[in-house]
Amino acid sequence: MKVDFEIGTMIEIPRAALTADRIATEAEYFSFGTNDLTQMTFGYSRDDIASFLPAYLDKKILKVDPFQVLDQNGVGQLVKMAVEKGRNVRPTLRCGICGEHGGEPSSVKFCAKIGLNYASCSPFRVPIARLAAAQAAVEE
Repeated sequence: MKVDFEIGTMIEIPRAALTADRIATEAEYFSFGTNDLTQMTFGYSRDDIASFLPAYLDKKILKVDPFQVLDQNGVGQLVKMAVEKGRNVRPTLRCGICGEHGGEPSSVKFCAKIGLNYASCSPFRVPIARLAAAQAAVEE
C-alpha cells in the first residue's frame, strides 16, 4: 500500500525562523504558530501578561495586545524572513499561520501581503478572516 504524505513543520521559535532555509530542504510547508512565536520573541508568558499588559497599554509601551494582533515589526518580520528564506530553497513551499492571529483582520492582511497561502483560526473567527482576506485581495 502506498501512502502519500508531506513533510512540514510548525515554526514557533525564533531560531526556527532564522534557520528556515535549512528547514526548507526537507519541509514542504511551514505553519507559523504565531501565539508561541510571539511569546518567544517578546519573552512574555501568556500566563503572566495579564499582570502587566494593562499598564503597558496605558503607558503606550505597547499599542495593542501582541497575542491578539500580530506584531508586524517583530514577529511579522520573522515570519516574512522565514518565508523568503524557505522559498529561496523551495519555491513551492506553502506557508501559513495558525492561532488567534489567523482571525484578526490586520494580521490576515499582513499575511496576505507577505505571500502566505493560508491562515487558520478558531471557527468563530472564520467569517472575519475570510472578509479580511477578501479585502486584502482587493487592496493589492
